[in-house]
Amino acid sequence: MSSKNVRNIKAIHALASAAEIADGMAWYGIAKSIAVVIAEDYGIPANQAIGVLAALSPRNKWTRNVVDCEALVSAYVAGGAEQALETKVCTFGANKAKAVRILESGLETLPSALDVLSGPKLREFASCIAGLDDVCIDGHAWCIWQGSRVTLADVPSIGVKLRKEIKADYAQAAADLGLRASELQAITWVTWRRIHGVG
Repeated sequence: MSSKNVRNIKAIHALASAAEIADGMAWYGIAKSIAVVIAEDYGIPANQAIGVLAALSPRNKWTRNVVDCEALVSAYVAGGAEQALETKVCTFGANKAKAVRILESGLETLPSALDVLSGPKLREFASCIAGLDDVCIDGHAWCIWQGSRVTLADVPSIGVKLRKEIKADYAQAAADLGLRASELQAITWVTWRRIHGVG
C-alpha cells in the first residue's frame, strides 16, 4: 500500500498530458546535452559545465540559466575568474562565485563539482543532469509530494530526514510507474507548472 505522499505524486503524474510526459522524460537528458555542447564549444570538461548550470540555477528561469551558463563559461575562458565574476547572471552572487570556483578547479569529475555546490538541491540537480540515479527535491517537489500548493517562502526547511523521506516516496512512485525518480520529478514539475501557472 502506498503512502498518501506517494499517491499525491502519482496524482500529478496522472494529470500529465502526453507532451508533458515526453518533455519530463527528456528534460534532464536535454539539459545534459546543453552542458556537453557548452563544454565542447569552450574546451572545458562536461562535468564542469553541468556544475555551472546547477550553480546558476537558484531563482533563475531555465532558459536564462542556460544563457547565463554559456556567458559565464565564455567570460571565464576569455579572461579568467575576474572577467567571469563581472558577468551579469540572474541568480545570487554566491552562486555565481560557486560557478567560477567550479571552473577554476580544473577538475574533471562530477564529485569535484558537487563538493563546490555543497547544498543538497544543487547537488541533486547536477546529479540528475549528469544522468545519475537521484531526484532533485526543491520547493515545487515538496508541494507535489505534500499535495498542496504554497508559496516557496512557505515551504518548510527540507532537512536531511524530510529530504530522505521525500526522495524515497518519489522513488517508490517512480518504481510503481516504471520510471526513474528523476523522470517522474521532471514530469510532475512540468505538469505542476501548467496547472498552477508557475513560470
